[in-house]
Amino acid sequence: MGATGFGDSVKNRLKVLRAERDWSQAELGGRLGVSRQAVNAIETGKYDPSLPLAFKLARLFDRPIEEIFDDGAGAGKAGDVA
Repeated sequence: MGATGFGDSVKNRLKVLRAERDWSQAELGGRLGVSRQAVNAIETGKYDPSLPLAFKLARLFDRPIEEIFDDGAGAGKAGDVA
């Protein structure tokens, strides 16, 4: 089982977004209040961030959470229940 406990971990664009800003993992971790190791674990899919941390990332990169993280389920229609 993946980091979520439900199968595969969530894919993310964190490394790309970080590289676009020329930030190290340590610098991003400092901006988020987490360790460099935590950033590395999220980038490599070993760990899925908590919801509050995902919201922090979305605010920091000024993007919707769905643009940073992809659970592979695809976009559903409004009103769909997973």
